[in-house]
Amino acid sequence: MLLISKMKSLLSPAFSTFSPHHLPRIKPFLSPPQTLISFESKSIQKPHQLSLCNSFSSIKASNSSSLTDRGRFSCGEIHVICGPMFAGKTTALLQRVQAEMDLGRSVMLIKSNKDTRYGTDSVVTHDGTRFPCWALPNLSSFSQKLGAVAYDKLDVIGIDEAQFFGDLYDFCRKAADHDGKTVIVAGLDGDYLRRTFGSVLDIVPLADSITKLTARCDVCGKRAHFTLRKTEETQTELIGGSDVYMPVCRQHYVSGQVVIEATRAVLKSQKVFDDSYVEGVTIANQ
Repeated sequence: MLLISKMKSLLSPAFSTFSPHHLPRIKPFLSPPQTLISFESKSIQKPHQLSLCNSFSSIKASNSSSLTDRGRFSCGEIHVICGPMFAGKTTALLQRVQAEMDLGRSVMLIKSNKDTRYGTDSVVTHDGTRFPCWALPNLSSFSQKLGAVAYDKLDVIGIDEAQFFGDLYDFCRKAADHDGKTVIVAGLDGDYLRRTFGSVLDIVPLADSITKLTARCDVCGKRAHFTLRKTEETQTELIGGSDVYMPVCRQHYVSGQVVIEATRAVLKSQKVFDDSYVEGVTIANQ
């Protein structure tokens, strides 16, 4: 709290005037999330529907028996939902999952067991919407824990807080390419320093679609593309909500970082002064 109060005292007039407490919280999930980047792949016919040239006819015929043996196998899909905190990524994930369920497809949701903010048995949005899930330390153990028979019958796998899974790339590639699953991934694409966070961006080359969501800047209300950390912790993985993070636009991310660094410098110098004062008092009393 001391850090946040000192931050506010150092803010520029424009920054301090528009306090998050003076703005109504705009919940992006109440309306369709804003999409800055959405690359939807064109629909592609299945291999047996393609009109291939005659030179491939013999290859197709020779492979027909192997295709039959594989149970008419078809590849799956990978869809990525990313953006800053409070952008409605989990809400978008649950909407996609619900749409798949409405089509009669079997669905399973996974999240990292590192995220215990709302419990470990549910994926929960910031407005309290819940959906049951499995909380796992990694993705490689999912099929084993679910069981081979149940995994084979599964159509769709949803992954929330995907940035916490180090084996995300290998899992998604195998699930879609070899197991025929539709994988829907939601996670942060960058950390509070705007650097790559986890493996979310690594699976972009694998994806059938990428949706980049935005939040609303807590300072000015403009589109927020970045996440600003309000505390003095510096580790990359620091799980928290609005008490730790705030969505901001580019302007207030840059000015906010300046304020944070200045506040840290003030606190550091204050600590050095306090330590020196305590040491001086101790020596004087001896």
